[in-house]
Amino acid sequence: MDSRIGYDDDFYAWTQEQARLLREVARERLDTPIDWEHVAGEIEDMGRSDAKALGSALKRVIEHLLKLEHSPAPDPRLGWRESVVNHRIAAWDEIDASPSLRKKIDLARAHRDARRLAVLGLAQDGMSEDAVPQDCPYTLEQVLDHDWWPTNRHGLE
Repeated sequence: MDSRIGYDDDFYAWTQEQARLLREVARERLDTPIDWEHVAGEIEDMGRSDAKALGSALKRVIEHLLKLEHSPAPDPRLGWRESVVNHRIAAWDEIDASPSLRKKIDLARAHRDARRLAVLGLAQDGMSEDAVPQDCPYTLEQVLDHDWWPTNRHGLE
């Protein structure tokens, strides 16, 4: 039975497996001019770039969910909602292409980075850093759910 990971089934897992296999071949010391280690590294990096893209999308979703929840300002809300929708789509695009990336999601790190950005933006609205929670108040399911939105703490829609 062939248990190889398919390119079209999970791109990230495929890149990691191909890099491992190329390194195995390199250890066989075949007499070829191919720079096996660097080829393996480049393929591995292609998968890592997808993981970074997913992390970046999640960071933006969380940043704007925090702003939607904590900001007393009515004006930028539509733009934040649009950003959440766009970045949720981007996140799902990465997960659909590479389902194994879901296991690599570090929600706490995404929140930590998103919080830093949200705090800067909320300061313009007169909000203190203490208003934004240190730990992620959202589950991964909420972050990825196209229909879920946090309730604004100031009664805004």
